[in-house]
Amino acid sequence: MELDLNTLLLVTVYVEAMLGLLLLFAWVQNTQIVAVAWWGFAHLLRSASIVLFGMYGTVSEAISIDLANAILFTAFAVTYTGARLFDGRKIQPTALVAGAVAWILVSRTPFVSDSMDVRVLVSSGIITCYTWATAYEFWRGRAEPLVSRWPAIFMLFAHGALFLLRTPLTAILPWSKQDQIYASVWLTVLSFEALLFTISIAFILLAMAKERTELRHKTAALIDPLTGIANRRAFLEAAAELFLRNNNRPRPAAVLLIDLDHFKSINDRFGHAIGDKILQVFAETTSAKLGPRDLIGRLGGEEFAIVLHEASRERALAAAEGIRTSFAEVANSIDNCPVHSTVSIGVVIEQHAAVDITVLLSQADQALYYAKARGRNRVELASLDLVIDRAKLRMAPPSAQTQTAA
Repeated sequence: MELDLNTLLLVTVYVEAMLGLLLLFAWVQNTQIVAVAWWGFAHLLRSASIVLFGMYGTVSEAISIDLANAILFTAFAVTYTGARLFDGRKIQPTALVAGAVAWILVSRTPFVSDSMDVRVLVSSGIITCYTWATAYEFWRGRAEPLVSRWPAIFMLFAHGALFLLRTPLTAILPWSKQDQIYASVWLTVLSFEALLFTISIAFILLAMAKERTELRHKTAALIDPLTGIANRRAFLEAAAELFLRNNNRPRPAAVLLIDLDHFKSINDRFGHAIGDKILQVFAETTSAKLGPRDLIGRLGGEEFAIVLHEASRERALAAAEGIRTSFAEVANSIDNCPVHSTVSIGVVIEQHAAVDITVLLSQADQALYYAKARGRNRVELASLDLVIDRAKLRMAPPSAQTQTAA
């Protein structure tokens, strides 16, 4: 049973056009991911190029071969550009036209135009370069946890490799004596593979865009929009997971509870814009001092929390003191306003078994309360003595409590 190539080309034209329109429709529904629009236009360009290929024999080769190939290479260049935009990289105008320009320049030279094998090799090489470049762009963004990224990389690499094999396979597989262009077994195989590829890659790219949207929504629900660090929910979940992993092999950890001193007074004196800037400066300064496995989150208002992974007493106190002093230096003046912002820090050390993070935060809160009671801008370590001292403060007359903790 033979597969009619003309029918296959016609089906491919319709499929490419429909997929292009589908991607454009998906982009209209969510214009934030502009790469989807580029991928849609790429499919439409491929559809146009196949129409021109199908006119072979009725129009000049300058249209059915040279122009068709130039449009086809531009389509692959548009797909490559979409991959760059998908991961936040800039458009490369040269790359958009390089393949088409190169083909137009070399396709009419005697050495190329007189040899079908050379023309196939040149066109296949251009397509392979664009396809592999697209796969490389997706690979560069592999740090983003998108499951659909990996099948896209594999399919693009395999598709490019298959195009690169066109020339040697052309010499092996039989050609029709009547019409080489349309009756080549290899061209039939290649056309069928291209049809399957274009359908598969379109849906994979749509899946990537959908994953990106869902990931952004999930991230927005877990990230504090002002400071860019974990919000209360995300911090508590990550900390609970960390301590749960410590069940099998207990390791020391430290929890720091941090409060910006006199923050309400700073807001009242300098405005909320300066207050927001102080919160951002604290998050940025502190995050730079933490290790890759440490956690930081904003619990609300001017209160922050940190979990130091595998932290001894000495490391925890040194880290807390470093955070306190570095922030005091940076936040001495914000936007030429003498805010003199400082922080008070309560520290608790968990040496052995995993403990509920809320319990550790409660203990760190005892130390933080004591740091504020003793004058602020200091670090206090949670201990039994602090619990007793705070109990005494609670039992003291209201006037004494106000005077001590103000």
